[in-house]
Amino acid sequence: MDHDALLTRRDGAVLVLFNNNVAARNALTVEFYQGVKAGLQAAAADPSVGAVVLTGEGGHFCAGGDLRQLILRRELPASERRERLEGLHDLIRTVRDCPKPVIAAVEGAAAGAGLSLALACDLLVAARNAVFSVAYVKVGLTPDGGATAFLAEFVSRQVLTELCLTGERLSGERLHALGAVNRLAESGQALPAALALAQQVASGPAQAMARIKDLCRHAHQHTLEELLEREAHHMVLAQESAESLEGIGAFLDKRPADFVKLRRPA
Repeated sequence: MDHDALLTRRDGAVLVLFNNNVAARNALTVEFYQGVKAGLQAAAADPSVGAVVLTGEGGHFCAGGDLRQLILRRELPASERRERLEGLHDLIRTVRDCPKPVIAAVEGAAAGAGLSLALACDLLVAARNAVFSVAYVKVGLTPDGGATAFLAEFVSRQVLTELCLTGERLSGERLHALGAVNRLAESGQALPAALALAQQVASGPAQAMARIKDLCRHAHQHTLEELLEREAHHMVLAQESAESLEGIGAFLDKRPADFVKLRRPA
């Protein structure tokens, strides 16, 4: 799966996807969209993959859209510019819809759509000195990639508006304080910290985790009654699963549950 835009690596049950557009601080490309989507779809179909880590080569997570390409699109019809934008939005949907946990490991810059991509992940590990920014206003553009939706999940409307209107830079520590970063790491250690977290969740019950991810993804978008209905649906299915049989049996037997064995071919 490796090519110029994307590098891949397996670390046990964890698939690691590296943005490899180093010369442009890992600015987004169509090839990257396609590579990550293919990687996540392959991970979803592979029972040996328990989690995915998304990161960047060369000291940066992602500087956002390639402004040189955006300036060239000015003369395109609006419908074609919208079609190009859907490539980014399809990537965001693929990250959110992947049944496996997706963890962002952020060093350096995560700006514009790079911030959107990091926030789209289920969990976020960042270096303390990583730099996050809703940078669109600095170049006369408006947010995309779900940036406003993801930020609104953990900050007030006033803070959201401030971040978007000023393009203010936020450190990993500040974003952690705001509630968007799960783990802080020292500079250069975001990937090892993300891998440790990924290995932890990769050992869990795959079907249950996919259902949990679905519930968490919809928690900010539905009423309590809608979520109760969704929870009931997932719980009824989980109760009859081999995973719950193993988990409850292990608890009663006072032994560690082995969910990984359930993913192995019979």
